[in-house]
Amino acid sequence: MDEELAKILWEEIKSAGDKLKDKLPDSPRHPQGRNPYAHIAICIKSRFGVSYKDIPDDQYDEVITFIEHLVNNPQ
Repeated sequence: MDEELAKILWEEIKSAGDKLKDKLPDSPRHPQGRNPYAHIAICIKSRFGVSYKDIPDDQYDEVITFIEHLVNNPQ
């Protein structure tokens, strides 16, 4: 991904993480609470097969839509 788009996408990830604070369900694997920023990044990597920085530019809008879905559907 273009460096500038990657920076913008990281800001979107941080914003989504802020919105998910204290909204993710408890997990026995995370006794001190879940990290919403890591959750977003891991979900992106799982869905697209690569880190957010390595996603092709033409998939930017799809990633933004996916992040919005994650915020609207905490899991």
